[in-house]
Amino acid sequence: MRIFIDIGHPAHVHYFRNFIKIMELKGHVFLVSSRKKECTFELLESYGISYFSRGSGRNSSLGKIIYLFKANWILYKLARRFKPDIFLSMASPYAAQVSWLIGQPHITFDDTEHAEIARKFYKSFSQVIFTPFSFSKDLGPKQIRFNSYMELFYLHPSYFLPNNSIFSTLDLADNKSYVVLRFISWNASHDIGQNGLDLETKRRLVVKLEAKYKVFISAEGELPEDLKKYRIKIPAYKIHDVLAQACLFIGESATMAQECAFLGTPAIYVSSLNAGTLDELEKDGLIFGFRSSLGVMEKIDELINNKNLKKDFKLRKQKTLDSLIDPTKMLVEYIEEYDRVRNEG
Repeated sequence: MRIFIDIGHPAHVHYFRNFIKIMELKGHVFLVSSRKKECTFELLESYGISYFSRGSGRNSSLGKIIYLFKANWILYKLARRFKPDIFLSMASPYAAQVSWLIGQPHITFDDTEHAEIARKFYKSFSQVIFTPFSFSKDLGPKQIRFNSYMELFYLHPSYFLPNNSIFSTLDLADNKSYVVLRFISWNASHDIGQNGLDLETKRRLVVKLEAKYKVFISAEGELPEDLKKYRIKIPAYKIHDVLAQACLFIGESATMAQECAFLGTPAIYVSSLNAGTLDELEKDGLIFGFRSSLGVMEKIDELINNKNLKKDFKLRKQKTLDSLIDPTKMLVEYIEEYDRVRNEG
């Protein structure tokens, strides 16, 4: 089977990398296209996944429209040569529209309720939309809910085991406690008009936390001069080892907050945006959500004064994992069944 996957964000590499490895061993062939965003190319290369670049996206509304036509043309030319049997993506309007143009099905995933703009551009052109069970919107007859989360495509125990060598990578003693802060750029289409931590609070966080921990900052774009020395410098593929061994995570990234939930690391998520997946993990006591900086410092005080914090969260994580499926296995089985039916037809 010939499978075309479009990657638009570093997280999407993780969603599909184990699926690609498993299916290649079964004899299936892949073509991967990718947007040039942050460390996406670095991740693809580190996992040995060949790819074609569809260039960088745009931040302005007009720029995004122009990029839509540009990316579609690039993917269309790739697809005409590759002749895929099916397209896969994480809510990619480009894969969806090109699949329609060449007359092949597009199967997509979506876990972001507020990404309404992107949904308008992919939904009509897609045959199946997989969403986690916690996704709060009804997308109609195309929607298939699965009993898991996107983060378990790569953080499920079948695929991920924390590597203690990360302490050496970070130039820390094995028992040195550290925290991770994550600041985003707010340039995505669904981020327009939204916000997270204000700059004053970011600075206060560093001052408070470095009195007890080593502080690392992961950030999109530039940092203020006084915060640059805290920027983490590691290969992109090691970030989950970093999050797994951290004592605490505070940030504006929903993806990283959810990753921490499945790594047993307490996470404070600060953003005016929310999602059903975050609500479910908050109910399980794995994430603490704030719509602004208000109340964040008090929650940090509460958490860092808990001497059994990490142990408590590992137990909470395991309880949640026991109720969920391995989504990579689900996708492999779904695509193999699709291929069987296609061949019999």
